[in-house]
Amino acid sequence: MIVLSRQMATKVHGKAQCRHIRGTSVQVHRISALFWGSKKSAAPPQEVDFSLGDFTLTGSTPEGISANEVKSKRISVSVVSSILEVSPNDWDACALDATGPEKYNPFLTHGFLSSLEESNCAVKETGWMPRHMIVKDECENILGVVPLYLKSHSYGEFVFDHSWADAYYNFGARYYPKLQCCVPFTPVTGPRILIRNTSFKDQVFDVMVSALKELAAKASVSSSFRISTAEDAPALLHSQLSSLHITFPSENEWQKLKEGGFLQRIGMQYHWKNRNYKKLASRLNLGNNHLNWTLMAMDDSRKECMDVIGMISVQNLTMKRLRGYEIKARHWDSFYNFYRNTTNNKWGTPYLTREFFHNLGSKMGDQVLLVVAEEGEELVAGALNLIGGDTLFGRLWGCQPQAYYPSLHFEACYYQAIEAAIELNLNTVEAGAQGEHKIQRGYMPVTTYSCHYLMDKSFRKAIEEFLVRESTQVRLVTKLLHESGPFKEGIQQIEENEALT
Repeated sequence: MIVLSRQMATKVHGKAQCRHIRGTSVQVHRISALFWGSKKSAAPPQEVDFSLGDFTLTGSTPEGISANEVKSKRISVSVVSSILEVSPNDWDACALDATGPEKYNPFLTHGFLSSLEESNCAVKETGWMPRHMIVKDECENILGVVPLYLKSHSYGEFVFDHSWADAYYNFGARYYPKLQCCVPFTPVTGPRILIRNTSFKDQVFDVMVSALKELAAKASVSSSFRISTAEDAPALLHSQLSSLHITFPSENEWQKLKEGGFLQRIGMQYHWKNRNYKKLASRLNLGNNHLNWTLMAMDDSRKECMDVIGMISVQNLTMKRLRGYEIKARHWDSFYNFYRNTTNNKWGTPYLTREFFHNLGSKMGDQVLLVVAEEGEELVAGALNLIGGDTLFGRLWGCQPQAYYPSLHFEACYYQAIEAAIELNLNTVEAGAQGEHKIQRGYMPVTTYSCHYLMDKSFRKAIEEFLVRESTQVRLVTKLLHESGPFKEGIQQIEENEALT
């Protein structure tokens, strides 16, 4: 049986025999500035120490060995104000151990997250104050990390809690600031508590969950923060953290976090699954156009899909899929303009900057797949994808302003992604949040997860009751959409039989 003992603000005496995994020094920071305004006067500022202290992990005693001979493991938990304070090797080692190589998730990497910070997308000024959690052992080896942000709004999360904020406001309470554990602007499922594969892995997970809750509670007890306005003039805010949210975690984490007192929430996305189409297309002599097998497996939607594909050649458009060094600066400049056109047309907020796309291309290399449409020599549209261990992640789309190319969106975002996934032997295409129109293109509903820890017991109870009703509706809609999906009856069993022969 594992025993977790806590020793707050205790220094480790003596020198331990250390074996470095990929050691790096991480500085502990204190929060003394926040970034939202207040209409109320506030008490004098207090500096809030977000160091979370030291922990000792003690394992069970093996047979034949006395308890005194069993070595304990001392770890410390702290918070840093930027991912740049953690080495890429250390962060990525935690991320890769958390997913495994086969489920590698590019959005959890240091390259992706640092691109957001360095390009001023996920920073204090945009309402995303980085407060990443770091766990180290006594030898300065990093054993775990958590992407964490202190937020003054609910934008860019894709798990919607604006109504919760309204409810707080109507009762005279504040919902913001809150803590958000997530990948900014990215509705992609994956582990959120990233831990190295060690013999203490499960215990480190428990410590990190406890530390996250304590971080929220500690900030809530401390009622005063110093902030800076947009004009950099000092101001004061009397405020508390309302909550801690972990969005798009893995299902395994979702279940574990329930045991830690988190409320559970589910949502729905639309994913395409590769039912061994490459092998089946070859057997049926469909040539290199493996997408044909996807369409053969579908009923009423097949003709519409073929019509969409045919429109591309009629409009004299050329589709290309670019990776790594094939993506030049001009492509990123054009794609940024396409992205801004999309946000402008949808009255959205352009969360991402031009610099972000250039950073992304530089840091992520061949993990980036950019689908572009050309009319002659001119780029007219594009769709951004990232390549994971077994999944192609579709993220953003855009086209030239004041241009209209019928069905190009479906071709660039869905059919090109399917074709690329088959060629790369990937199991899944995730096409982002929302969109029932994806069903007739072979993208079927899947469940997504989030966890919520609210400090106020009364609001917690009310939201818990709401989530029970919401989850019932989400499960019902998911079931109905599967039953009315475009795939022919029995096609999955046929595919499975073919795959076995």
